[in-house]
Amino acid sequence: MSERIIGLTGLYCAGKNYVGEILVRKGFAVLDVDKLGHRVIETEQAAIMERFGKDIVEHGRVNRRLLGEKVFGNPTELAALEMIIHPYVNALIEDWAAGNKNCVINAALLHRTSIFLRLDAILIVKAPLFVRLIRAKLRDRLPWFSIIRRFRSQKFSFPLKFSHEVAENRRSIYIINNVGRESEKQIEKVVDELTRILLL
Repeated sequence: MSERIIGLTGLYCAGKNYVGEILVRKGFAVLDVDKLGHRVIETEQAAIMERFGKDIVEHGRVNRRLLGEKVFGNPTELAALEMIIHPYVNALIEDWAAGNKNCVINAALLHRTSIFLRLDAILIVKAPLFVRLIRAKLRDRLPWFSIIRRFRSQKFSFPLKFSHEVAENRRSIYIINNVGRESEKQIEKVVDELTRILLL
């Protein structure tokens, strides 16, 4: 059985973590890149505080909500934050993938990871805008304007922007529509197909 690396991505509150949980039950190792980012924010606190101000630190830790208010909806500030954390996140992804077989990289910004061009398959999780808005409000309990800013900051051009790279590398793309009771059946079907193809 050869080693495989699968990408899992989707818009804010589309439900990619839910799909990731199913993949874990199917025997895949799943890395949550968002959590890696949270770790790096803490380890690089000094650099982040120098760039974005001391007011983002509360009780000795970076307040990610306050940091988010500074960067979401502001491309310049978001790019500055990514310049600080992405090199470290990519290094951790590479180390983790090297130590796991048949692994899944769960990342909202999957196309910006160093491992992107080595993926064997990509799962894109989708859900209607209204559904994602409600999920975001229930999960994160942020003001509506903060949620809208996060939605706007995540310009999801992935399917078009990277279609040529996917074709050149002969990778499979699976679209999962995560909404309603029927979505669970579809997710199971896609994951089972993926398991059959990649784990043989």
